[in-house]
Amino acid sequence: MTEVAAVGPSTPGLSTSAAARLIALLLPLALLGGALGSQYLGGLHPCEMCYWQRWPHGAAILFAALAFTAPAESSRTRNLTLLAALAITISGIIGVYHAGVEAKIFPGFTTCTALPKGLSTAEMLEQITRTPLVRCDQVQWSLFGISMAGWNAILSLSGAAAILILTLRGARR
Repeated sequence: MTEVAAVGPSTPGLSTSAAARLIALLLPLALLGGALGSQYLGGLHPCEMCYWQRWPHGAAILFAALAFTAPAESSRTRNLTLLAALAITISGIIGVYHAGVEAKIFPGFTTCTALPKGLSTAEMLEQITRTPLVRCDQVQWSLFGISMAGWNAILSLSGAAAILILTLRGARR
């Protein structure tokens, strides 16, 4: 089957499977790019839970990129696209928890999670003085009263739902 299929009676466009696959690639690329841009260009320092949200997006990018190695309507592509949606969902769930910690709905961490283990006292002291300590329960940036973790949750979960719906529609055809 070709990549371009009729969306309506006479409207050419992407098939639902191809659209799902494209969203599965572009959404985590944009969210991870925004997180890295805010860190390296904007000067925001991520906390431990910020890093947790990034890993599933990296996995989603890998799954979605692999989905482009087969036709959009194939079961291989469908499965890889669904794995990408699952990874995006995981990041969104972590984002919900992180936003809840920021809003004091959920308890945060009581111990420092920013320092690596196995360091000597002198190395740890040097690491502490060089590393900015960022707490997971403090919002560093927000837009319309929603933190970056909140935006990640909203965009990831709604995007994963759209990918799932489009993928399932494409499977029925």
